[in-house]
Amino acid sequence: MSENGSIQAEQDQQPAKPKKKKKQQFRAKRRTDIHGWVALDKPLEMTSTQAVGAIKRIFNVKKAGHAGTLDPLATGCLPIALGEATKTVSYVMDGIKLYEFKVRWGEETSTDDAEGELIDSSSHRPSEEEIEACLDHFTGEIMQVPPAFSAIKVNGERAYDLARDGEEVKLAARPITVHDLELVEVPDEDTAIFVAECSKGTYVRSLARDIGRHLGTRGHVIGLRRLCSGPFSEEMLISLESLEDLSHSAPGEPGLANALLPVQTALDDIPALAINRNAVARLRRGQSVLLRGNDAPIDGFALAMNGANPIAICEIVAGELCPRRVFNLPEGPVDLSTPQPNQ
Repeated sequence: MSENGSIQAEQDQQPAKPKKKKKQQFRAKRRTDIHGWVALDKPLEMTSTQAVGAIKRIFNVKKAGHAGTLDPLATGCLPIALGEATKTVSYVMDGIKLYEFKVRWGEETSTDDAEGELIDSSSHRPSEEEIEACLDHFTGEIMQVPPAFSAIKVNGERAYDLARDGEEVKLAARPITVHDLELVEVPDEDTAIFVAECSKGTYVRSLARDIGRHLGTRGHVIGLRRLCSGPFSEEMLISLESLEDLSHSAPGEPGLANALLPVQTALDDIPALAINRNAVARLRRGQSVLLRGNDAPIDGFALAMNGANPIAICEIVAGELCPRRVFNLPEGPVDLSTPQPNQ
């Protein structure tokens, strides 16, 4: 046998080195005992989906969702529901919205905001008097064509996906309601700042586009901030930076619990109805409760409450409280600083 062959044989007889075990990585289990709302002041250039992801990470929760998309170039009120509060999202989405927006005259873009390409222009600049005179035309119930770059589905696909692929997107006009439209400021001849109070489904970008066309010029949004969404006002808003700070607070200092609003915050427009423990048990089993007393509501919806705890959103039918959305909430406060066991 050759020398090389002997060396190879000796190497073959040596025991194989044991493989290094990979360090087991532990990740904190997502919590399912946190319920409520965060009135996030969404930062610029963040999508609404990214904002929800950030809130889920900070609170370490399993279930969360937002109540109405804000474009990346928009800032302001983005209510995010955690846990059982997700059952109340539709009530916020149906609420009135308040926006402040800045329009640049003379240019219309493919997206109706500063992110799109220039598709039309005009040298005309409307005067403050002309702008004021046209506001009534855009107040009340009006028909509006949504932007081509929007989340509306066309034959099962999002309009913005089709538009990005270069396809021509034609969306039908639909009714929306602008409850109030006010010209706040005219900083210069090229720009104007408005505040609009409007219904669900209103696109402020389309409003700016249509106002520009009506004034014999062109226009697009260069700044947009949502001030209110349903019961969530600007005074309630909290930034991501503040939430991060609260998540690292020392024992005894204000923590994330201070930023969490109750589940029932979204249900301000629904009358509350106090119920006893027996009624609580029936509603949680999906059974109706007979209403008694002269002060009992006759019809409509009511929020069944036991003390400070929301039990269910109910419909009143033939004198009975019928559960429609039942909340599975823990008794008493939850310690948000206490991590759940690792998985």
